[in-house]
Amino acid sequence: MIPFRASTPPHLVTLILLAATSTMTLNLIVPSLTNIAADLQADYAVISLALGGYLATTALVEFSVGPLSDRIGRRPVLLVALTVFTLASLAGAVAQSVETFLAARMLQAGVISGYVLSLAIVRDTHDGSEVARLLGKIAMAMAIAPMLGPMVGSLLDAALGWRAIFVLYGAIGAALLCLVWMDLGETLPGDDGSRDAALPGPGALIRQPLFWCYALCTTFSTGAFYIFLAGAPPIAARVFEIPTAGLGIFVGSITAGFMTGSFLGGRLSCRWATTRVMLVGRLVACVGLLAGMAVLSSGVVLPLLYFGSTIFVGIGNGLTMPSSNAGAMSVLPRLAGTAAGFTGGMTLAVGAVLTTGTGALIADRPEPMLLLALMFAASFAGLLAALGAIRLERRR
Repeated sequence: MIPFRASTPPHLVTLILLAATSTMTLNLIVPSLTNIAADLQADYAVISLALGGYLATTALVEFSVGPLSDRIGRRPVLLVALTVFTLASLAGAVAQSVETFLAARMLQAGVISGYVLSLAIVRDTHDGSEVARLLGKIAMAMAIAPMLGPMVGSLLDAALGWRAIFVLYGAIGAALLCLVWMDLGETLPGDDGSRDAALPGPGALIRQPLFWCYALCTTFSTGAFYIFLAGAPPIAARVFEIPTAGLGIFVGSITAGFMTGSFLGGRLSCRWATTRVMLVGRLVACVGLLAGMAVLSSGVVLPLLYFGSTIFVGIGNGLTMPSSNAGAMSVLPRLAGTAAGFTGGMTLAVGAVLTTGTGALIADRPEPMLLLALMFAASFAGLLAALGAIRLERRR
């Protein structure tokens, strides 16, 4: 029988659903932005804040929710965040003005707590290579969710209108709220009333060079992915003349690579040290991009070879990120929530800068070599951060 109020750690499926919902919430409404603008009689540029503004708000939530959960616990933060998300989704469904719609959309950003705290809960309840293995499983689910989001959103919009998407958001939020209430007991260590007195502040984590190495490894690894998302579509269309119908396959190939890398990383983490898996992931990404640049330099410009080289970034990221995230949360285990939140927030902030910069560069110069060079620069920065983490771990 399921208890009315859980007192045990959650099942893995609960954490996977929390993390997947956090990512799917971003792009489920992408196919409906034009219809939302028309219905609310607003400029598309204003409605597009439902994406850009949402990402910025998400980054702020990630920076704050981790330290808060280290203070008061994972369970209460998740319950409040999911309640706010559910109510905000219902408010968005009935919004009659663009101001109300955008306010509801920004409040939805609280659902990112599900991703941040899923990572922290894994670190609370497991040690060593098991953390990276489980994070790899969560990462695979997170890769699937963004692919399904736009498809589900477009079907709902066509059948019932864009407001049905927000009704779905609300239903998912309510279901997750019930699931967390029943299945997710508090996992934060030190639940003895003296938690706050013994807890170091976020500054203790920020002063750790090892944390920065792990966090920057995650940040720059993901940064290569953001660069690809911003630069691949114009190059695919204008250089390789790939039609719209085939664009999704080529652009989505990197996500398929990420799923493959996450699967392999889960297997390898049972045999190798997490730092070794992380390093292999960085090498795979860098070598794959160098091979692509070498092929381009030889004068062979074929879309299959070009996008085949970028797949290695996805594979490398799938290998790297579970291990680098696990490492960041293991520097000061009592501040696992803070580490997860800071790493996630920094990744989004840097990703926004890289996406904007890449879009500006590629718009003027849609050159295949330029995109690979930018991706290699980010991947190589991640490799340097991984080497720094390995060196510091040996000293420790």
